[in-house]
Amino acid sequence: MDTERFNLVLRKHLTNLEPGQELTADAKLKDLGLNSMRAIDLLFDLEDEFGVQLPDDAMTDSTFATQGALYDRVRQAHDAGVTS
Repeated sequence: MDTERFNLVLRKHLTNLEPGQELTADAKLKDLGLNSMRAIDLLFDLEDEFGVQLPDDAMTDSTFATQGALYDRVRQAHDAGVTS
């Protein structure tokens, strides 16, 4: 799964991320402007972009805590072939 493509989708939902600001694996998404409403929109965008569906048990604060945590969950669904 392409990290750059993932980050392009993610950036659209991070209102506190400056243009050109690096988005690292340990970046705290809440600090970058991701709230619960944006997280839902982000989830739909990621599922559409990568053709996956995250399981209900993945809808936790820890999944959406950092770029790396969210990327890992989407990649796991992608690699497992969990499609939407």
